[in-house]
Amino acid sequence: MHPLLTQQQIDDYQRGGVTVIRGLFADHVDTLRAGVEANMAAPGPYASENEKQGESGRFFDDYCNWQRIPEFEQVIRHSPAAEVAAELMGSNSVQLFHDHVLVKEPGTSLSTPWHTDGPYYFVEGQQTVSFWAPLDPVKEATLRMVPGSHQWEKPVLPMRWVKEEAYFPNIEDYMPVPDPEAEGMEIAEWEMEPGDAVAFNYGILHGARGNTSPTRRRAFSLRLVGDDARYVERPGRTSPPFPDHGMQPGQKLREDWFPMIFPR
Repeated sequence: MHPLLTQQQIDDYQRGGVTVIRGLFADHVDTLRAGVEANMAAPGPYASENEKQGESGRFFDDYCNWQRIPEFEQVIRHSPAAEVAAELMGSNSVQLFHDHVLVKEPGTSLSTPWHTDGPYYFVEGQQTVSFWAPLDPVKEATLRMVPGSHQWEKPVLPMRWVKEEAYFPNIEDYMPVPDPEAEGMEIAEWEMEPGDAVAFNYGILHGARGNTSPTRRRAFSLRLVGDDARYVERPGRTSPPFPDHGMQPGQKLREDWFPMIFPR
């Protein structure tokens, strides 16, 4: 077992789909901060400012930049994240799916709405993990999770964050986005230091408040998959889209695009 992990954390992840790993990126915070600055200075084709009428502040996010931002690739390949992911998932191998940067400047009122990541993706499997790691101390703008939601009978309807419309047309295949507070659901959240990470299954319902603090909230997310992950077709453009990938349903993700970063 990796020294950052306990058996209790692995059990929590296997049952509830979420746990927190203290210090997962502790030795890489400055590198990730430099990568975020490079990303914001030169956004990629999928970058968004998430501008919404009536909301204040700046909420920047961008993904799929590890191949052009060396700081991200360095951390992905040399941090303990892949090995920890293998332990959490119970997987013999770990493939990189994609990276994601989310920055909420001070005074950003826009929340990250409740959602699950899996329905946006073209990958399905039980062995998935997303690490969300703040690069600044967080209290007000930390990630909020609904443990066990990855085991719900139906996936949660994927929505466009700003337009508030369904991402795909087949809404009958999904459950409406719930309001965990109004419905009295268990909500897990943690005060976190730079380099800590929340680990959660792609099927976990999660969200985050706006950033009402006087400091930035920079976060780096890393999405990984394990042995049983397979390509699946969706009824529309996925997010991330990865155009012209050439994969067929049921195939493992192609390793030239989604490299194997931890073969056990």
